[in-house]
Amino acid sequence: MSELSMAPAPAARHIPFLAWLGARLERVADGEAVVVVDLMPELLNNHGGGHGGVVMTLLDNAMANAALSRIAHTREVVTIDIHVAFMRPATGRLTATGRATGGGKSVCFCEAEIADGDGEVVAKAMGTFRYRERLL
Repeated sequence: MSELSMAPAPAARHIPFLAWLGARLERVADGEAVVVVDLMPELLNNHGGGHGGVVMTLLDNAMANAALSRIAHTREVVTIDIHVAFMRPATGRLTATGRATGGGKSVCFCEAEIADGDGEVVAKAMGTFRYRERLL
């Protein structure tokens, strides 16, 4: 059995922290990924907006999935750098869209943004991801 045939489908990957947040991978293909979460009271900061850690997690996950789709999910990725700009409080349903923008065999450069339920951009990010072989 080849490594590719042993690899789980993108939707089959279970990341406990993302499951706990209620994050859902809605689309992943061709270097782009969309991740959605509905903010619950447990995910808010003391100002009533989505906690920055939740926002950063969604951006990171959208970019990581975009990077994985660029290589047909044949390897894993790890984040080596991420820069985030927070633009407004995050509220309601958050939709993170990540895109692979470049790179090579060992790294992938990505960008992402999160929009709230009204379509307003609440945060943007750039990240660098290192490809690595799957750990079995």
